[in-house]
Amino acid sequence: MVKEERSAGAVVFYVEKGEPLYLLLHYPRGHLDFPKGNIEPGEKEEETALREVKEETGLDVELIPGFRETIRYIYKLHGETIRKTVVFFLARSYSKDVKISWEHKGYYWFPYHKAIKEVTFPSTREVLKKAHNFLNFFGYIQ
Repeated sequence: MVKEERSAGAVVFYVEKGEPLYLLLHYPRGHLDFPKGNIEPGEKEEETALREVKEETGLDVELIPGFRETIRYIYKLHGETIRKTVVFFLARSYSKDVKISWEHKGYYWFPYHKAIKEVTFPSTREVLKKAHNFLNFFGYIQ
């Protein structure tokens, strides 16, 4: 039996001197990824993304309209196979003052060229590329 799990999160960025810095969280298992978490019953994906960013980082962010990327993967937990779908939004922060939750070991604000190298998973790397291209295309960054 395969369990289905749905999560939502955000590629969080902060603009400094016209360039975006991307927030990566250091998860306990050692990987660097974006803030995300399970969608609660009755909750919209966007609501989950905003809630999870706030819970995991303390940041209030603004979702950028028009960006929504989905990744899917399978993992095992306690011998159970879980098929996970994660929806990512793009979120602008007007502060770099992160208050990390107990769920993480740390955090980093990286410029794109560093973030793209440091992010752990190929699927997350693709989401970051798309987010960065979106920001460039729509003029959020110079």
